[in-house]
Amino acid sequence: MKSESSSSWASSPGNRASMRANKSRDTKPELALRRAVHALGMRYRVGIRPVVNLPRTADIVFTKARVAVFLDGCFWHGCPQHHSVAKTNATFWAEKVRRNRERDAETNRLLAEHGWTVVRIWEHDDSGAAAVRIQSLLPGHSSRPTTHSRSRSDRQKAVDPA
Repeated sequence: MKSESSSSWASSPGNRASMRANKSRDTKPELALRRAVHALGMRYRVGIRPVVNLPRTADIVFTKARVAVFLDGCFWHGCPQHHSVAKTNATFWAEKVRRNRERDAETNRLLAEHGWTVVRIWEHDDSGAAAVRIQSLLPGHSSRPTTHSRSRSDRQKAVDPA
């Protein structure tokens, strides 16, 4: 009987443990983007399939506007600016990233065929700028100012100066 580590794709048990600990959702960049989107007054769903029978899960979904947002990691999706070649198992990782990029392109095509707009954001992109980019694609949300720019006490003083 093979041990768990001997049948693994990982180069060592330590690497396997590290890779298994990587989160698939609620990462720091994803949370920052969600906070920025929410601060602009947009409401969304998290981690759902835009098309029920299509096995693709978007990070942020605006169901009524049919906009699916994917926040892509630089390593996993081969960012042209920040992707680094793996030092161990380089062939395996190069193939994995190639397949991920191929699947991303297929996802974009399939969702577009179903009438969805796909937004791809790199994990290193500024979350505020990305939120504004998303906002520009949603009907009724273009350049809408945030309603809570002042504290409650400041708003109260503006209403009742006494």
